[in-house]
Amino acid sequence: VDSYHVNRKRPLYTAMAYGALLASTVCFAPRPPPLLAARPALRARVVAGTPYEQLTVGVVKERKERERRVAQSPESVALLVKKGFRVVVEQGAGADSLFGDDAYVEAGATVASREEAWGAHFITKINPPTREEAKLVGDRTLLAQINPSKNTELVAQLAGQGATVFALDMIPRLLSRGQTYDTLSSQTNIAGYRAVVEASHAFGRFFAGQMTAAGKVPPAKVLVLGCGVAGLAAVQTAKNLGALVSAYDVRPVVREQVESLGGSFLSVEYEEDGDGGGGYAKEMSDGYKAAEQAMLTEAVADADIVITTALIPNRPAPTLVKAETVARMRRGSVIVDLAAQNGGNVEGTVKDSATSTPNGVTILGYTDLESRLPTTSSNLFGNNVAKFLLSVGPQTTGRQGEYEIDLEDDAVQGMLLVQAGATREPEAYVAPAPPPAQKDEAAAEAPPPEWRKYARDATRLSVLGGCLLAAGLSPDPKLAAMLTTFSLAGLAGFQAVLGVPPALHSPLMSVTNAISGMTAVGGIMLLPALAARPRGASQLLGAFALLVSSVNIAGGFLVTRKMLGLFRRPDDPKEYFSLYGAPTGLFLAGLAALSATGRAGGVGVAGLASGVLCIAAVAGLGKQKT
Repeated sequence: VDSYHVNRKRPLYTAMAYGALLASTVCFAPRPPPLLAARPALRARVVAGTPYEQLTVGVVKERKERERRVAQSPESVALLVKKGFRVVVEQGAGADSLFGDDAYVEAGATVASREEAWGAHFITKINPPTREEAKLVGDRTLLAQINPSKNTELVAQLAGQGATVFALDMIPRLLSRGQTYDTLSSQTNIAGYRAVVEASHAFGRFFAGQMTAAGKVPPAKVLVLGCGVAGLAAVQTAKNLGALVSAYDVRPVVREQVESLGGSFLSVEYEEDGDGGGGYAKEMSDGYKAAEQAMLTEAVADADIVITTALIPNRPAPTLVKAETVARMRRGSVIVDLAAQNGGNVEGTVKDSATSTPNGVTILGYTDLESRLPTTSSNLFGNNVAKFLLSVGPQTTGRQGEYEIDLEDDAVQGMLLVQAGATREPEAYVAPAPPPAQKDEAAAEAPPPEWRKYARDATRLSVLGGCLLAAGLSPDPKLAAMLTTFSLAGLAGFQAVLGVPPALHSPLMSVTNAISGMTAVGGIMLLPALAARPRGASQLLGAFALLVSSVNIAGGFLVTRKMLGLFRRPDDPKEYFSLYGAPTGLFLAGLAALSATGRAGGVGVAGLASGVLCIAAVAGLGKQKT
């Protein structure tokens, strides 16, 4: 019946026959076990294009030693339920992650037995299942970190059962949207953070330096070896705690990332790139390793805390810190080896243990750092899985609310390890090539000869000289004086405006608007010297020009002042511009005295003062800090 409702392609009589068969089964067949009677659809194979409402996601308890995480948190369960999935959570599955069963029920899930959770259409898990757990998967769909190149027998068993398997650890690392589903990155990021926390717990001093009355505490020196996701997380965390952080990686391209987080990047004087593609590092040559050891010996000996993260998938971890280098470290130093699961980057690392060397250096070889932050780890892992499951189908088909495997989806084809019992080799994802650089035709041309620039400048100077000589033909000697004043004023104004930063161009417009109010001078010249009221059209226009220009001048400077006030900070010193009123009053009183004595020089002095103040106003904007 479920198959009929999914496909909607069978004729009516077939549906009636199925109905009669179901009725006879209910009336005469023995009662099935409680699990199958309660949820008859859980054991069915998922059909392409199935609506979410007909599908169930199972959340099972992790039983690996030291594992405290769970594949789905209440937060991710709520996301799946909202979209239409039914979710069945094994009783107590989230207890070690500090998620109670009541939290899952509140999120919309059903808490049930272990068998019922394993009987769902989709089984979500963190670690690869054991052979016994794999049998419980049957021919349904498993989403877990499989590590297929290491667990070949497990993959063969799942394929033999007709199962469908998504290996979450095979997400194409170069797929930009794949970061949303990347469980490896989300978990190693937590491991890098937790490594610093573990180091601070074992370290006997502050990370940040302090200067107190009781004495001086120097900052801790932290060295991070390997700048992948975990290494960068360690750099950021140690820097936030106040330590002096340096880092090293065989891939020079990560230098900018380290420096952007506040760390310093160490380099090896040897020409070889360690980028192995796909976001991983490659194994380096013997020559590079020798140069690397010489550099690291000094760097490690100077560090208080060393965090190593160099891990190559399914390969022995490269040895970065030898025993003789550890022997040179100061007593009380700490090493956290994140590669302990593959042998470790440090000679003397013991897997899942904390050891101490004869010279007092503590080496931490924990492999469960993610599980030491189980709540955050489970939240991020669950969100990765839930968002991937919700993308299978709608990402390429465009049909929202329906699950369908489509190999046109790069994330699906990268992680789909087994499809309905058929083992497949996912194709390597190739990132789109950047658009070809357009050929710059101007750059392809041969550069012009050097003399051409000088010839162009000489031509311009010749034209300018001819214009000046033409102005000299005028019989009026005042033209040359006016032209000189205009030219010098233009050059001075140009240089003053050029120094104003772009952020202050708005107040600059207000200042220049106020300066343009110099038309008031023209209006004053048109007014009668002795009459109390203007007469005639010219004098009336002069009075109007004086009124409008006065508003322009006052308004321009007031707007400029308010605009500059927007750039002021609360801790800026107080300004006392009112004190400038004293010299202004004295100058105006002096001009009045000169005018009363009948001396004509006051007009020229006033014009000079006005021009100087206008240029000073613009130059002041050039010195304003933004």
